[in-house]
Amino acid sequence: MRSDQVPQDNSSSYAGHKKLLYAQTEAGEYVGVKSSGWEVEAAATCAAVEEFEQLARAALAEVKAGTRSPLYYHMYASRMDLPLLAQVSGIWRWRINRHFQPKHFARLSPALLDRYAEVFDIPRAQLLTTPDA
Repeated sequence: MRSDQVPQDNSSSYAGHKKLLYAQTEAGEYVGVKSSGWEVEAAATCAAVEEFEQLARAALAEVKAGTRSPLYYHMYASRMDLPLLAQVSGIWRWRINRHFQPKHFARLSPALLDRYAEVFDIPRAQLLTTPDA
C-alpha cells in the first residue's frame, strides 16, 4: 500500500488513537504512517468481540449448570481461546482442559490458581466465581 492510500476512517475501535502502519512512498521506500482506522478492520474487530461475548455467555451457562469450572468462563470473558490461554499461561492445553472440569478445578493448588488469576488480571477470589447475570 502506498503512503497516500493508508486508510483514515476514524475507526471507533481505535478510541481516538492512531495505529502505525508501514507503507511505501512513491520512491518505493517503506515509511511509518499513522492511521486512524479502517472501517473493514473495525467491522471485523466488532464481529470478533461479539463472538467472544456469545462464547462467554454460553460458558457462563455451562458453569451455572455445573458442567464446567469458572476457569472456562473467565477464558472467554477475557477474549481468549484455549491455544492463547495455554500460550500465555505456559500450561499445556490438555492440563487446561482438565481444569475446565469442576472436580479437577476444585483441587488446584493456590500457586496454579494465582497463575491463572495473573493471566486474567483478576484476584484469585474472582477466578473462583462467576457473575450472576
